[in-house]
Amino acid sequence: MDISQPGPLRNATLDLIARRRSTRTYDDAPITPEEKQAVLHAALRAPTGGNMVLYSIIEIEDPALKERLSHTCDEQPFIARAPWVLVFVADWQKWTDLFEACDAHDMPDVAHRRQAGTGDLLLACCDALIAAQTAVIAAESLGIGSCYIGDVLENGETHAELLGLPPHTLPIAMLCFGRPRKAQEPIGRYGTRVLHTDRYARMTAAELSDAAGDLALLHAPNGLPEGVDNYPQAVYRRKFASDFMHEMNRSADWWIDRWRRG
Repeated sequence: MDISQPGPLRNATLDLIARRRSTRTYDDAPITPEEKQAVLHAALRAPTGGNMVLYSIIEIEDPALKERLSHTCDEQPFIARAPWVLVFVADWQKWTDLFEACDAHDMPDVAHRRQAGTGDLLLACCDALIAAQTAVIAAESLGIGSCYIGDVLENGETHAELLGLPPHTLPIAMLCFGRPRKAQEPIGRYGTRVLHTDRYARMTAAELSDAAGDLALLHAPNGLPEGVDNYPQAVYRRKFASDFMHEMNRSADWWIDRWRRG
């Protein structure tokens, strides 16, 4: 099954998802309060573990804060120009505070624990990301584009201070929203070896070679960057071994250690 192609079944929702792409240049038209309400309501209706809504959303309205985030998130000026910016925060803090306020730790016959653990963190990250993607699709249906900013995970100490984040929170994603300045074609996705049946299957040497060639045709049709022999080398240099990924991994360790300490 080639999942890189839409297939024979079509409807308005599937077409909308198929044409969505990240938007970094925005029309000057503001996003209305009614549109914001619709997008945020859609996010709230997203699936959530145990109906606990293990996330919070921070709406960035202060232009000075948006400008600062455009620098702390890897020098991306379009963040400051985005009409609407939301930070989706994995959040157990509200529940740990509720547990304390409601004397949950005094109940008998309970295996008590005071700190949210790594499993709690992963569950909250899932909740926050599901809500974020639901907001993306809702916005797209209104003609509003979006762009994920994963770099909000970087510079952990700075972003925790800027956003006033307590220990049992983590900013898993930031989203910039705005009407696209011009129509954009969706970027191709490499679907081979994404779908597995029953068990994960690692690629053979021949399949790895084919994948490297197919990725180059898809993402570098006009030739590879100078200094690399194949497309995976380009990704390794630009993404995996880049300075920003070294910083993201450092900050991720910082966020997780902070979460565990409480």
